[in-house]
Amino acid sequence: MGVRNQTQVVEFVFLGFSGIPKSHLYLFLPFLAVYSVTLLGNLMIFTLIQLDSSLQSPMYYFLSHLSCLDICISSVTVPKILVNFLYQRQTITYNQCMAQMFFLMTFTGTECALLAVMAYDRYVAICKPLYYSRLMNPKVCAVLAFATWVWGLLNAALHTALSSRLRFCGINQIHHIFCDIPPLMKISCNDVHINQLVTHIASLFVGVAPFLFTILSYVFILCSILKIHSTTGKQKAFSTCASHLTVVIVYFGNALINYNRPSAGYSLEIDTLVSTMFCIVPPMLNPLIYSLRNKEVKGALKKVLETLHRSQKQ
Repeated sequence: MGVRNQTQVVEFVFLGFSGIPKSHLYLFLPFLAVYSVTLLGNLMIFTLIQLDSSLQSPMYYFLSHLSCLDICISSVTVPKILVNFLYQRQTITYNQCMAQMFFLMTFTGTECALLAVMAYDRYVAICKPLYYSRLMNPKVCAVLAFATWVWGLLNAALHTALSSRLRFCGINQIHHIFCDIPPLMKISCNDVHINQLVTHIASLFVGVAPFLFTILSYVFILCSILKIHSTTGKQKAFSTCASHLTVVIVYFGNALINYNRPSAGYSLEIDTLVSTMFCIVPPMLNPLIYSLRNKEVKGALKKVLETLHRSQKQ
């Protein structure tokens, strides 16, 4: 019994911001601003898709799911960071840590799969336009969206179950800013070979496979676009993919940097910067990318603003 008590911890301490302890209150405002922009931007995209009849295509149906995921990913990590800034105490309980990791893995895994599904949607729209309405009917879209959420949920459940078996021998300092699998395995005092093996295998299915599928889809899309003779046709076809392709580069680029860092050689400050970029930058940029680069979204937003302006005049 005494040995078991020694191997359990009730809370963890995040060391990610330990190098700047006197600046926590100054960091609160920029993190709050980024979180607010993320919430407002993604809520705007989601609301526009629900209200505007011109945004009822499969592409925007999946985009509404992406907006929900971005809100969820930010809400899993940033509010806890803000609370810790306010109290100037970088801690999280064991149960909260497991819950944070579970939901973070669920939402990030789901987003990887969803981005691949969105790439498939663009592939069908450009490479097989005559079959688009049949291949991407509402029932198929609902099943694909549901499958991405289940995919992320099962992946998170597996990793959380394995992580709950880790023992920490009183070591509770995490060199990170939120709970994640690699930093927890790093401070564990028992054998983590099974965890590492499952993590590597799962990353192939949850991260690498959707990325490769997305790249392959865009190879076919590019080949189809190059076969279009008119410049206007090429520009129109590419414009339908530009926003999604930008989101893919931002998301998978940040994920690649965050989860494929060398185990040694990076300072804690660099680790913190990379982790911050991963958990707050893609969710904030995605609605900006779609609202700035997509004519239909800009048109829907313009109509809503004009309606609000007329109602205020009345």
